[in-house]
This record gives sequence, C-alpha cells and structure tokens, in this order.
Amino acid sequence: MLPTTQLALLRRIATEQSTNRAPSLVAGVVRDGELVWSGSRGFLDGTTGETPDDDTQYRLGSITKSLVAAMVLRLRDEGGVDLNDPVGEHVPGTALGDCTVAQLLAHTGGITAESPGSWWERSPGGDWDALAATLTAEQRKHRPGRRFHYSNVGYGVLGELVARHRGTGWLEALRAEVLEPLGMSRTSPHPRGRHAPGWAVHPFADVLLPEPSPDAGAMAPAGQLWSTVRDLARWTAFVGGHTGEVLNPDTVAEMREVIIVEDGPQWTAGYGLGLQLVRAGGRMLAGHTGSMPGFLACNLVDTGTGTGALAMTNTTSGVAILGLVVDLISIVDDYEPKLPEEWRPSAVDPALLPLTGLWHWGPAPFHLRLLPGGWLHLGPVSGNGRASRFQPAGTDEWVGLDGYYAGETLRVVRAADGTPSHLDLATFVFTRTPYDPAAPIPGGVDEDGWRTG
Repeated sequence: MLPTTQLALLRRIATEQSTNRAPSLVAGVVRDGELVWSGSRGFLDGTTGETPDDDTQYRLGSITKSLVAAMVLRLRDEGGVDLNDPVGEHVPGTALGDCTVAQLLAHTGGITAESPGSWWERSPGGDWDALAATLTAEQRKHRPGRRFHYSNVGYGVLGELVARHRGTGWLEALRAEVLEPLGMSRTSPHPRGRHAPGWAVHPFADVLLPEPSPDAGAMAPAGQLWSTVRDLARWTAFVGGHTGEVLNPDTVAEMREVIIVEDGPQWTAGYGLGLQLVRAGGRMLAGHTGSMPGFLACNLVDTGTGTGALAMTNTTSGVAILGLVVDLISIVDDYEPKLPEEWRPSAVDPALLPLTGLWHWGPAPFHLRLLPGGWLHLGPVSGNGRASRFQPAGTDEWVGLDGYYAGETLRVVRAADGTPSHLDLATFVFTRTPYDPAAPIPGGVDEDGWRTG
C-alpha cells in the first residue's frame, strides 16, 4: 500500500476505536490472496501496556460458521452429502430432521435462533445429546424455506453432521482439512498465547467489565473459534477464491451466491451457503460478521475487485464492525484501483471457431463467443436478455454456469457434412438465420415465409 493509502486506513480504524470506545481494534487488507496491510489501535486491557498486533488472537464468533460450511461443502463435493438431503438422514434424533442441509447452511430452515435453555454464548455448553433433546417441534418457528431466520442452532446441527461423517469431532476435522492446509495455525477453540481479553464497555461511563468465554459444547460450531489478523486474512483470501486444495474455486463461488435476502427487493443484506452477502456502494461483498460477549469481528471480500478486509475488536458492542470493513475495502480500491489485466491472445480449439458468430433464437439475434478453456458465452446482440457462460461437458455439449441457462445443456447439432446446423438449448433452437426452415423449429415454420403483412 502507498503511504497515503496506509494513512487513510490507519485513520479510519483510529477513528472507529476512539469514537466508539473500543479497548483495542485490529484490521487488515487482503489483495491477490495476500495480507498487504495491517494496523491496530488501543491496548488489550483498554488502558495502558500491551498493544495488539497481527498475531494477537480475538474471538471470531459467527465467522466460525463459514468455516463449518466449508467442511459441509467438502462433504458435498466428495458425494457424501447432498444439499437437498433432509438433515435427519445424517443427524437423526431431533424434530427438525426434515430441514435440508442447504436450508441450515442458508438459515432458511425456520428453526429457532438460539438453543433452548440458558443464553448459550455466556453459558458452558453441553454435549450433542443434551442439545438434541431440546430440539423438539416447538423449536420450529417458520415453515422450512419460507424466509430467512438466522439460526445458531442450525450450525450446531451442521457441526454434528460433520462429526458423524468424519468419525471425529467437527473441530478435529476442520483443523485437519481446512485450518492446517490454509496455514491457519493460530486459529483455535480457546485462546493460546497472545490474545485479547473480552470486555463490555459501560454505555454511559468509560469503564470496563470482563466478559466470560466458556466452551459452547455442541453449540461451538456457531461461534467458538479465536483467530488473528494473519489467519483471518488467509480465510478472507479463501472466500475471495484463493482456495488452495481445500475446495474448488467454483464451490466457493457457489457459497457466495445469493440464496435468500433479509431486507426486501432493494436488498443490502443476504445469505448464501454459509456466507453473508452485502451490497454497499455499488459493491457485492461476501464474508461474515461475528459477535460473542466481549468481541466483534468481520471479514468481507469484494467479489468484483477481489479486495478484502477484516477487523476484530474486544468489545461486546458499539463498534460498527461491518461498516468499518466496507470502508477499508472502499479506501483501498479508491486510492489504489486495480488495473484490468492486459488482453492477450489465448489458444483455442480451431474446431470451435465455426461455432462462433451470429445465431438466432426465433427472430432475436445472439452472439456466440469462445472463452479460454473451451468455454462459450452466448448472449443477445443488444445486450438485453438472457446471457450465460457454458463449460465443456463432452463432445459438442456444454453446461450453463450462470444466468438463465445455469445447469442447462447446450448441444451443437451438425449436418451430414459435419458443419454446425443449429444449437439446441433447453428445447430452444438457435439457427444461423431467423427461423431457418431447414432446422427443426418447434411448431414448424410457415411455408410462405416472411412477408410484409
């Protein structure tokens, strides 16, 4: 980062820490998969003495959920879990078993927000059997799939799902399959070494109260983990697509897709598969916020520019943690906008060149373009209408990746001499000329052809 950018970032976190009276606050910026800036303000005890750095642990809270979600998606990609499976097929013994795995990941299962009994975030947690015994029909608050209803309990269930598939605790599986491969050696269920104590700040006086941090037991997958700026930067890079060997980047892109929105048609807050989604200032951001007594945390990535940021503080409330992280991303991209990659020719399969150019869906003209890797892009000439990218799926077959045709198969039908005759896409026939009578247009083409009236 340029000195001017660094000063602007430091000023932003300094203003947040001072104005909103945080004992301490740390932050970082990620670009191209790397931590490129970090900063801190305040003191760990809120007054004097030790200051935090990028290796000081803070509690992540619900960012833990995103890591658990990555484990569930690993199981899906391996074939052990289908996201449409009722969760009861994997974790029997509760009255909530007809909720699907995807619904629990996206908080659309309609189940209670908090575990029954004592406030779980400030109470020692019991084991899975104790939690399962409380998950009766009364804990269903909405019809599954009807609406967004944030559920910490749902992630307790997903943690048990991971544990049963791996034959070990969810945390052991997470450590072996996610944390260690990503180099997140300072992420743990309890503080180790240098860490920030959790504080509550009095709303009307500049005094502090220590907050407890018990083990949440079976609810731990909802918010147990502690981490550092360095480790959370690695996870932020992961959310942005630098996934290493943990997940395929396409799977993480799927996690970032909007499943449900929280605030209506002009939404600013939504949820995907274990990731919160935010629209702010023309940006689409993915990541997660976290809060536990004594701590707030947030990490987000701009899915357009790839710039990410994170922040953690040891206060129960007061710091506008999400807005702070959004501002850090905006500062970086405004002060140091990334230049687009230089265009250069790429190798293509010469056999695909005859497919390119103008095609028609009925009278509507479309362009078919080649993309790197043998992918195709089909979109309307006018720019208004259904456009999708397609990934190779076999000889003369491609599968849609996005837009209206996501998941649909595009087939090239060839004439006897091998030249492309027409395209068949989800029953739609695309021809080189509008309504080509030589093609199998559904419903046929009027034998008198085009006319003036």
